[in-house]
Amino acid sequence: MRCLRKTSPGRVRHVPFVLYHWRVHPASTAAGTGAKGYAHGAGEAAIRSFLEDGAPGAFVSPGPFDTTYRVRHPLPQPPPSVTIVIPTRDGRLLRQCLSALRKHTDYAAYDVLLVDNGSRERRTLDELARLQVEGRIRVLRDERPFNYSALNNLAASEARGEVLLLLNDDVEATSPDWLTEMVSQAMRPGVGAVGARLLYPEGTVQHAGIVLGLYGIAGHFHRRLPAKARGYFSRPHLVHEVSAVTAACLAVRKAAFKEIGGLDERNLPVAFNDVDFCLRLREKGYRNVWTPYAELIHHEAVTRGPDEAPANRERSASEAAYMKRRWGSALESDPFYSPNLSLTSEQADLAWPPRVVRPWRKQA
Repeated sequence: MRCLRKTSPGRVRHVPFVLYHWRVHPASTAAGTGAKGYAHGAGEAAIRSFLEDGAPGAFVSPGPFDTTYRVRHPLPQPPPSVTIVIPTRDGRLLRQCLSALRKHTDYAAYDVLLVDNGSRERRTLDELARLQVEGRIRVLRDERPFNYSALNNLAASEARGEVLLLLNDDVEATSPDWLTEMVSQAMRPGVGAVGARLLYPEGTVQHAGIVLGLYGIAGHFHRRLPAKARGYFSRPHLVHEVSAVTAACLAVRKAAFKEIGGLDERNLPVAFNDVDFCLRLREKGYRNVWTPYAELIHHEAVTRGPDEAPANRERSASEAAYMKRRWGSALESDPFYSPNLSLTSEQADLAWPPRVVRPWRKQA
């Protein structure tokens, strides 16, 4: 970390080879951190020293496991306004989504902008009318065929907030500080998109960051992992940089959203638009961050249905083909996922053979 003060992230490289084996003996931390009880405190002190220069106001505290840490970043004062954007069409869980927002959000400076994409059910229309009269939401009408990218772009153009929070109507907030955490990450210098920890209703992981190349284009890391399981080096429990996050719950400064032209409504109306969006942010020099400290429930695909449905297959194939044309080899080399790990497993299983060639071996 002292070296990082004198260089740039672009000069840091990962060497994806086993170059050294460490012996294990009773006084070594190779068998467990308990052998050197001072290690955790020393690590915390090192992080605190690093933050003093580059992140004034941030503070470090112990993480969920030994030698893991959490860094909290302060909000600007006054806190920036947030517009929560929710596309819907007769969403069966919309009422639950909105109720959870009111009940489980302690961040005061937010408004809700709902994009109604052709709702027809009287119950939905009456509910939206009532909420508008009460001043709890604003509603934009868009009768065009479903285009997730276009709906969010329309809302972004009408949003009042400095920060946009894209939210699916089947996502349910569960902890009061979820939005505070996401905004505090989104307002850090150089940060683009911020993703949340999303769980399935039964308590397994739905989203803990997106890995490029997983199953061909991109996939969710540690999907279906039990929520309390440690996972790959504790990653499902630690804030870290990722290539992409899902737009089911995504925070981004409105200025950054507009800078890259929003979501791609022409080529990616439904699938992969969030991955493409995050990769274009990275092209502009932004970092995308995933945080486990904003935790919500995602009732995935309740509203739209899965892409495997026959009516969606042709569209899904077209979007996948576009992603391969647009991003090419970038989809095969996620900088935040070791080439020693599998692209056909969401649980960080070892790839065999690894996707790298040892440079010291002679090529045939």
